[in-house]
Amino acid sequence: MKRSRGKSLNQDMNLTNMIDVVFAILIVFLISAPLMSQGIKVDLPKADSPTMEQKKMLKVSITKDGKIFVADMGVELDNFTEIFKSLWQSEMPVVINADESVNYGLVMKVVSLVQAAGVKQLGFLTLDDKK
Repeated sequence: MKRSRGKSLNQDMNLTNMIDVVFAILIVFLISAPLMSQGIKVDLPKADSPTMEQKKMLKVSITKDGKIFVADMGVELDNFTEIFKSLWQSEMPVVINADESVNYGLVMKVVSLVQAAGVKQLGFLTLDDKK
């Protein structure tokens, strides 16, 4: 005679709840990631140019109304050199991020100040011309 111990246990793991949580977290990250990229609003000029290696670099931004930022910190042209030298480490590449409507003379003043500080690797941020 066969003895039964009751119903057999269902040993399958229910993954539905875990998958729902993972998708909810993924959606939160997808929505919040673009909001995390803060910076200075600059309309970059379009140009076909080679890319610079994305290692640690210092960004100098110039907005369309002529405001200058070094690593997202607003500076005046008079005290640009002191603040730039305090943030720049030797051999660190520098990228100029200037709005396309900025006066060329202002951009060249900033470039000359950056070069006078001893920067050897200098680049300009642009948008890809092919798009």
